[in-house]
Amino acid sequence: MNDELKGTKDFLQNISDNIHYFVKDSLPDNWVLLGQIVLKFLFLVALVYLTDFILKFIMNQIFKLFFDKDKYPVLKSIYQSRITNSFSHVMALLLGSFALYSVFYRHPKSFTFLERMVSLAIVFVVAGMLYRGLSAFRNYFIIQQDYYKIIALNAVSQTVKIFGIFVSAVIAICVIFGISGSAIVGSLGAITAVLVLVFRDTILGFVTGIHVATSKNLKVGDWIGIPKYNLEGNIQDINLLTTKIQNFDKTISTIPTYDLLTTEIKNIQVMTESNTRRIKRSIIFNINSFKFLENEMLEKLTRVNLISDYLETKKTEMINERSAIRNPELIINGRQLTNIGVFREYVFNYLKNNPHIDQEGTILVRQLENTPHGLPLEIYCFTNDSQWSNYEDIQADIFDHLLVASKEFGLEVIQFAKI
Repeated sequence: MNDELKGTKDFLQNISDNIHYFVKDSLPDNWVLLGQIVLKFLFLVALVYLTDFILKFIMNQIFKLFFDKDKYPVLKSIYQSRITNSFSHVMALLLGSFALYSVFYRHPKSFTFLERMVSLAIVFVVAGMLYRGLSAFRNYFIIQQDYYKIIALNAVSQTVKIFGIFVSAVIAICVIFGISGSAIVGSLGAITAVLVLVFRDTILGFVTGIHVATSKNLKVGDWIGIPKYNLEGNIQDINLLTTKIQNFDKTISTIPTYDLLTTEIKNIQVMTESNTRRIKRSIIFNINSFKFLENEMLEKLTRVNLISDYLETKKTEMINERSAIRNPELIINGRQLTNIGVFREYVFNYLKNNPHIDQEGTILVRQLENTPHGLPLEIYCFTNDSQWSNYEDIQADIFDHLLVASKEFGLEVIQFAKI
């Protein structure tokens, strides 16, 4: 092996000598040194480029054989992130570093400068390869559709990138000026507090990314609501510092990522996944329109199919009970039905027989606390279609019917006058 390396050096030295004497014989004395250095530098660049091209071609051809993402997801991820290109760059630069002395052994002053430049290039290429390694992890999780790990990786990768830029900058300065890295790092101790303050959002974003990924509460694509900002939309991206949310009017809102850890977040995605969506809305009635049902109204409502069985049962119970009390002729004595109570039963049965309502979910029709405007009757249920337009149609149909049907019960819906 040593003999092969020595042979390679001798070969490169022979080429360097040929360039050296060719320039010496071809150019005026004033231009010889510059011409020798430039041509040798171009030869070195061509050698590095040719090596890089050959290695890159061979490695990419090998990886293309395993391009099936289902069988070889790891290799697919590596190829897509172009780590093979970075590896070829590193190998070519290492060859250039090895060949540097053989090509410039007659120019020791130029050798020192060029050695630092090659080392600097290796630092940046290695840093780029590490970044592409993070992209490979991301590509792998995308192929596996593991979106929670993608969130964690986004937080980790951006933190690593920021830290990597800092480390790469320190190493680059050390390489360029030929100084010790410990001297630079040691001087940073005095400004540690400032760095913590500057990178406060970065640190919080990193912690939030890890928390979101491990708790699996949120992921990209989820439909969320943030009451603090009056936002509701789909998460487009969660990175280290900001989270992008696409509102339903197609605008984009951006919030600090650490707000996902400190602010109330409503994840509404479960409705989409279960194909259900909640209806929670009230109709406010005038309390003065509430009354006991007299026989005439009771007979009329008995013909309403949804409550006919209910009313027949209640009528029988009331007749039996009132036969045993004093003063049964007074309507207030004993059990009685009210128009609001019967309407409440009608609404419940209407929802139970509505094909667009999820019968497995909660169905409630309840009276809320009286207000200065009247008594709210709240309808609480779930549609079996979570698509926004369909949901609005279903909800509108239900309340269109109930608002008109309430008149049959002698109920008055409150309308607020414009001021």
